Amino acid sequence: MPRYRATVEYAGTAFHGWQRQRNVLSVQEVFEETLARLVLEPVTVFAAGRTDTGVHALGQVVHFDLKKAWTPFRLQSALNFYFRPHSVAVLSLEEVAPDFHARLHAVERCYIYRLMNRRAPLCLDKKRAWHIITPLDVPDMEKAAQYLVGQHDFTTFRAKDCQSRSPIKTIYEIRFMQEGALIEMYIRAPSFLHCQVRNIMGTLVLVGRRVWPARRIKTALEAKDRAAGGPTAPPHGLFFARVVYPAKRGLDHVQRKN
Repeated sequence: MPRYRATVEYAGTAFHGWQRQRNVLSVQEVFEETLARLVLEPVTVFAAGRTDTGVHALGQVVHFDLKKAWTPFRLQSALNFYFRPHSVAVLSLEEVAPDFHARLHAVERCYIYRLMNRRAPLCLDKKRAWHIITPLDVPDMEKAAQYLVGQHDFTTFRAKDCQSRSPIKTIYEIRFMQEGALIEMYIRAPSFLHCQVRNIMGTLVLVGRRVWPARRIKTALEAKDRAAGGPTAPPHGLFFARVVYPAKRGLDHVQRKN
């Protein structure tokens, strides 16, 4: 059975996250139902990571198996045609080795959290950024964020219903970029706890508003208690940006003769 890997973009506003659920619409359901319509058989799609209700993706990676081989160009074009009117698009698609796994082989995931820091209401960025009116001290937010880089027990920043076996995670990098009213936080790690990025962002905003001093982030982290952290940032500012695979996996594609 040929296996395919796709890089997918979607607007999470209309979806109850990536994972298929009963009685609500998910991205996985749309993807699997669209594939089934094309190939006339049930298909299971595996993703590099789950996204929550309202969270967007710029570069989600998925894989799936089909009984019959399709040329990648034809399959990508057909998927994008039948995804309409849903806000889902396949940016790239290729056939890969049968042992490739979108989640298990990922070595790094990158998220972007977007803030719009201005008094005027949002029009173009509505549901694409967290709108904050109070001026934010971005350098202080970045300073505070460095306490979280490295391997730590992130209990303070995990959701209470997180199903991960361990709260210990390693963050490679957190950095901020600002252009006018737009502030973006980039965060890289092998994997994340449930709501970890949103809880970190919500807490860093307290620093940016000068409600907390930067060093209090370290105190909150060491408390290992969700109650010691700040609020959870809203989902619509969060984007699953990129997945990194080992170099050999990046080249592990299959060339077929047409």
